Amino acid sequence: MSEREELLVAFLKRAGWGTATRSFLQGDASLRRYERLALNGTKGVLMDWPAGPDAPAEGGHAAYSKLAHLAEDVRPFVAVGSYLQSLGLRTPDIIASDLGHGFLLLEDIGTADFGGVIDKGEGPAGEALDDMYRAGLDVLVALQQAGAPGPLPVGDGSTHEVPSFDDGIFRIETAMPLDWYLPVVMGTQASDNLRAEYDAIWTALWPLIEAGPRTLILRDFHSPNILWQSERRGLERVGLIDYQDALIGSLAYDPVSFLQDARKDVPLEREEAMHDYYVQAMKNADVRFDAEEFEAAYAALGAERALRLMGLWPRLLKRDNKPQYMVHMARTQDYLCRNLAHPALSDLARFVENHFLKDAPAAGQIAETQA
Repeated sequence: MSEREELLVAFLKRAGWGTATRSFLQGDASLRRYERLALNGTKGVLMDWPAGPDAPAEGGHAAYSKLAHLAEDVRPFVAVGSYLQSLGLRTPDIIASDLGHGFLLLEDIGTADFGGVIDKGEGPAGEALDDMYRAGLDVLVALQQAGAPGPLPVGDGSTHEVPSFDDGIFRIETAMPLDWYLPVVMGTQASDNLRAEYDAIWTALWPLIEAGPRTLILRDFHSPNILWQSERRGLERVGLIDYQDALIGSLAYDPVSFLQDARKDVPLEREEAMHDYYVQAMKNADVRFDAEEFEAAYAALGAERALRLMGLWPRLLKRDNKPQYMVHMARTQDYLCRNLAHPALSDLARFVENHFLKDAPAAGQIAETQA
């Protein structure tokens, strides 16, 4: 038994869950791992997260998690989750914690992730899919009406200062298609002049993203991280997980992540209808809401997100030997084109057409040639 496993067993014993059955749930790209627990008919989820940054970036720079403002221990998860609950939103209760060693025993809030709901076409209790989308947007409206929070208490006497979506994150993300899509998909390297041209376009678009009031953004508000709660009512029907990397940023960030889901098709008609629902809800909630300002930020952030993913899928293929993610490329490019239709993005649209889309091979062909 490893030293960490000994610490984990001791934690579960202290929590009264020492005899629980344990089954591996999932891991992700971070240091986190999860187990599903069962004890006398009660279910729980174990989060095992040793503190520390991810692997250092190349060239001796700071770790990527620091550059991208990603959480490096369990404290942000605890702080943000508690804050969301204070707003009446549904997050897992914390049954027991060992913050120093990075162990959390969480309430199990089910397995009805929104992706499975989309595949089925209705909720577990027969809920209409559009009603569920509206429920998700209601959660965002409630969250955004609370504004941008200050330092959030963790519970051990410390606080978590939620970082901002700043220029550092912005440049890391906008560089992704130059770093990975061009060489892997298009078979070419980005010249210094091309990078300068692309960077200048995004510099001009940054004010659109910065415009308007600031809010807490969950950052990954999309189908894998939303667990439908059929037995609940109101805002609590939407269970939230994976919010430890939350940021302060634009009102548009989470709506476009939700309505242009990277892993599931959202037909244009549904996106437009739900987008209109959100805008009207925000107008009703706050007469100061500027719909035109929001539209520009939605398009800019939607394009930024799509281009980042267009770089991420080839990186997963080439660097991580995970070709399965290339199946999302066509959907991502479709979302990108929707956003580029906004007149404020005309320069970016021309650049994308000339360098990313013109004569681009199909995703399946790319995966075959890189195998």
